[in-house]
Amino acid sequence: MKILILGDDMYFFKYFFVTSILGFFIESILWHGHESGILYGPWTPIYGVGSIIIVILSNKIFKKKNINGFLKFILLFVICFFVLSFIELIGGFLIEKVFGYSFWDYTKYRFNIGKYICLEISLIWGLVSCLFVFIKPFIDKLIKYIPNFIYYIFLILFLIDIVCTLIFKK
Repeated sequence: MKILILGDDMYFFKYFFVTSILGFFIESILWHGHESGILYGPWTPIYGVGSIIIVILSNKIFKKKNINGFLKFILLFVICFFVLSFIELIGGFLIEKVFGYSFWDYTKYRFNIGKYICLEISLIWGLVSCLFVFIKPFIDKLIKYIPNFIYYIFLILFLIDIVCTLIFKK
């Protein structure tokens, strides 16, 4: 099944890179000195994956005509709260299994569920998902203006980064 959005076969591919890089810089700015992600490059893939999930879910939710706008945002909040928290949980386990250390630990948070998810951060994922719907048009415009060859360069650098990370961070 071929998914075409905005008439571009590479939409999700482009979205992944733009939001992975934006996520890296936003997290680096908000938590000054905090290392964002496990890779060496200026991208945090979990944000790229999460943004694609938000785009897909919001497209499905906002196409429903029998639900009013406010309820659509509540539905998006709840679904993304759980889905993105689950992705964070899986990501935490995978990083620990592959690299032998925990990249984050929420055990000091009051409402943690183990070390990889907690209510406080899950609420942020739900809220950010709803806010993301408002900045999505800006990101869509940004994606259109970046030439395709730039994304291919990103892909090559990203793959090199993954290989280097797997070799040198163990």
